[in-house]
Amino acid sequence: MNSVIVRPFRTDDLTGAAEALVEVHETDGYPVEGVKDPQAWLGTENVLAAWVAESDGEIVGHVAIMRPQGEDAVSLWTEQSGAGEADVAVLARLFVVRAARKHSTGKRLMEEAMDYARENGIRLILDVMTKDAAAMRLYERLGWRRIGEATHHFGDGQSTRAVCYVAPAD
Repeated sequence: MNSVIVRPFRTDDLTGAAEALVEVHETDGYPVEGVKDPQAWLGTENVLAAWVAESDGEIVGHVAIMRPQGEDAVSLWTEQSGAGEADVAVLARLFVVRAARKHSTGKRLMEEAMDYARENGIRLILDVMTKDAAAMRLYERLGWRRIGEATHHFGDGQSTRAVCYVAPAD
Protein backbone atom coordinates (compact mmCIF):
# COMPACT_ATOMS: atom_id res chain seq x y z
CA MET A 1 0.00 0.00 0.00
CA ASN A 2 1.30 3.43 -0.96
CA SER A 3 0.96 6.47 1.26
CA VAL A 4 -2.37 7.28 2.84
CA ILE A 5 -3.80 10.78 2.83
CA VAL A 6 -6.55 11.97 5.15
CA ARG A 7 -8.86 14.67 3.83
CA PRO A 8 -12.39 16.00 4.31
CA PHE A 9 -15.18 13.79 2.99
CA ARG A 10 -16.70 14.87 -0.34
CA THR A 11 -20.05 13.78 -1.77
CA ASP A 12 -18.30 11.84 -4.52
CA ASP A 13 -16.55 9.74 -1.83
CA LEU A 14 -19.81 8.07 -0.82
CA THR A 15 -19.55 5.06 -3.14
CA GLY A 16 -15.92 4.31 -2.24
CA ALA A 17 -16.56 4.79 1.47
CA ALA A 18 -19.57 2.46 1.27
CA GLU A 19 -17.44 -0.20 -0.46
CA ALA A 20 -14.79 0.12 2.25
CA LEU A 21 -17.45 -0.17 4.94
CA VAL A 22 -18.80 -3.39 3.42
CA GLU A 23 -15.24 -4.77 3.36
CA VAL A 24 -14.71 -3.85 7.02
CA HIS A 25 -18.02 -5.45 7.98
CA GLU A 26 -16.96 -8.67 6.26
CA THR A 27 -13.62 -8.79 8.09
CA ASP A 28 -14.53 -7.27 11.48
CA GLY A 29 -18.29 -7.34 11.91
CA TYR A 30 -18.49 -3.54 12.10
CA PRO A 31 -21.07 -2.19 12.32
CA VAL A 32 -22.83 -4.88 14.32
CA GLU A 33 -26.13 -3.78 12.75
CA GLY A 34 -24.85 -4.81 9.34
CA VAL A 35 -24.68 -2.76 6.16
CA LYS A 36 -27.94 -3.21 4.25
CA ASP A 37 -27.66 0.34 2.89
CA PRO A 38 -24.09 1.53 3.52
CA GLN A 39 -24.51 4.79 1.61
CA ALA A 40 -27.51 5.80 3.73
CA TRP A 41 -25.67 4.77 6.91
CA LEU A 42 -22.73 6.99 5.98
CA GLY A 43 -24.68 9.86 4.43
CA THR A 44 -27.15 10.64 7.22
CA GLU A 45 -28.06 14.28 7.80
CA ASN A 46 -26.82 13.96 11.39
CA VAL A 47 -23.19 14.18 10.22
CA LEU A 48 -21.54 17.46 11.24
CA ALA A 49 -18.19 16.70 9.58
CA ALA A 50 -16.42 13.67 8.11
CA TRP A 51 -13.05 12.65 6.72
CA VAL A 52 -11.75 9.82 4.58
CA ALA A 53 -8.40 8.13 4.26
CA GLU A 54 -7.37 7.51 0.67
CA SER A 55 -4.59 5.47 -0.91
CA ASP A 56 -3.99 5.07 -4.63
CA GLY A 57 -7.36 6.71 -5.35
CA GLU A 58 -9.27 4.23 -3.14
CA ILE A 59 -11.07 5.07 0.10
CA VAL A 60 -9.49 2.97 2.85
CA GLY A 61 -10.95 4.62 5.96
CA HIS A 62 -13.57 7.00 7.28
CA VAL A 63 -14.61 8.87 10.43
CA ALA A 64 -17.50 11.23 11.19
CA ILE A 65 -18.61 13.62 13.89
CA MET A 66 -22.35 13.39 14.43
CA ARG A 67 -25.05 15.22 16.33
CA PRO A 68 -26.15 13.35 19.46
CA GLN A 69 -29.10 11.03 18.90
CA GLY A 70 -29.80 9.66 22.36
CA GLU A 71 -26.56 7.71 22.81
CA ASP A 72 -25.82 6.39 26.30
CA ALA A 73 -22.31 7.87 26.11
CA VAL A 74 -23.78 11.35 25.67
CA SER A 75 -26.13 10.88 28.63
CA LEU A 76 -23.31 9.56 30.80
CA TRP A 77 -21.04 12.50 29.96
CA THR A 78 -23.66 15.22 30.36
CA GLU A 79 -24.63 13.77 33.77
CA GLN A 80 -21.00 13.48 34.90
CA SER A 81 -19.78 16.82 33.57
CA GLY A 82 -22.82 19.07 33.70
CA ALA A 83 -22.24 19.90 30.01
CA GLY A 84 -25.23 20.46 27.79
CA GLU A 85 -25.98 18.24 24.82
CA ALA A 86 -25.23 21.21 22.53
CA ASP A 87 -21.63 21.11 23.78
CA VAL A 88 -20.96 17.51 22.70
CA ALA A 89 -20.88 15.47 19.52
CA VAL A 90 -20.41 11.79 18.80
CA LEU A 91 -17.34 10.42 17.07
CA ALA A 92 -18.77 7.69 14.85
CA ARG A 93 -18.44 5.70 11.66
CA LEU A 94 -14.71 5.10 12.22
CA PHE A 95 -13.39 2.26 10.12
CA VAL A 96 -10.21 1.31 8.28
CA VAL A 97 -9.84 -1.54 5.81
CA ARG A 98 -7.40 -4.23 6.87
CA ALA A 99 -4.79 -3.34 4.20
CA ALA A 100 -4.53 0.24 5.55
CA ARG A 101 -4.00 -0.74 9.17
CA LYS A 102 -0.57 -0.43 10.74
CA HIS A 103 -0.07 2.79 8.74
CA SER A 104 -1.50 5.04 11.51
CA THR A 105 -4.62 5.49 9.39
CA GLY A 106 -7.08 5.21 12.28
CA LYS A 107 -4.94 7.51 14.42
CA ARG A 108 -4.77 10.13 11.67
CA LEU A 109 -8.53 10.02 11.10
CA MET A 110 -9.11 10.41 14.84
CA GLU A 111 -6.70 13.34 15.07
CA GLU A 112 -8.55 15.17 12.28
CA ALA A 113 -11.85 14.72 14.11
CA MET A 114 -10.34 15.73 17.45
CA ASP A 115 -8.78 18.87 15.92
CA TYR A 116 -12.15 19.84 14.41
CA ALA A 117 -13.87 19.36 17.76
CA ARG A 118 -11.31 21.49 19.62
CA GLU A 119 -11.52 24.24 17.00
CA ASN A 120 -15.31 24.27 17.30
CA GLY A 121 -15.58 24.00 21.08
CA ILE A 122 -17.16 20.55 20.99
CA ARG A 123 -16.36 17.66 23.36
CA LEU A 124 -16.36 14.32 21.56
CA ILE A 125 -17.99 11.25 23.05
CA LEU A 126 -18.20 7.70 21.70
CA ASP A 127 -19.09 4.17 22.58
CA VAL A 128 -17.32 1.09 21.32
CA MET A 129 -18.34 -2.54 21.48
CA THR A 130 -16.24 -4.51 23.95
CA LYS A 131 -15.36 -6.93 21.13
CA ASP A 132 -13.43 -4.11 19.40
CA ALA A 133 -10.35 -4.24 21.62
CA ALA A 134 -8.03 -2.71 18.99
CA ALA A 135 -10.28 0.34 18.73
CA MET A 136 -10.31 0.74 22.51
CA ARG A 137 -6.50 0.60 22.57
CA LEU A 138 -6.37 3.35 19.92
CA TYR A 139 -8.76 5.61 21.84
CA GLU A 140 -6.83 5.14 25.06
CA ARG A 141 -3.47 5.82 23.34
CA LEU A 142 -4.97 9.11 22.11
CA GLY A 143 -5.95 10.10 25.65
CA TRP A 144 -9.64 9.21 25.59
CA ARG A 145 -11.02 8.36 29.04
CA ARG A 146 -13.56 5.67 29.94
CA ILE A 147 -16.68 7.17 31.46
CA GLY A 148 -18.84 4.08 31.85
CA GLU A 149 -20.49 1.17 30.13
CA ALA A 150 -23.67 0.76 28.14
CA THR A 151 -25.64 -1.83 26.25
CA HIS A 152 -25.84 -1.34 22.49
CA HIS A 153 -29.18 -2.60 21.15
CA PHE A 154 -29.54 -3.55 17.49
CA GLY A 155 -31.44 -5.78 15.14
CA ASP A 156 -34.29 -7.91 16.39
CA GLY A 157 -33.74 -7.63 20.11
CA GLN A 158 -30.00 -8.26 19.98
CA SER A 159 -27.56 -6.41 22.21
CA THR A 160 -23.89 -6.24 23.07
CA ARG A 161 -21.82 -4.54 25.76
CA ALA A 162 -20.10 -1.26 24.99
CA VAL A 163 -17.62 1.02 26.73
CA CYS A 164 -18.22 4.78 26.64
CA TYR A 165 -15.38 7.27 26.22
CA VAL A 166 -14.83 11.04 26.27
CA ALA A 167 -12.07 12.77 24.31
CA PRO A 168 -9.31 14.57 26.17
CA ALA A 169 -10.10 18.20 27.04
CA ASP A 170 -6.96 19.38 25.20
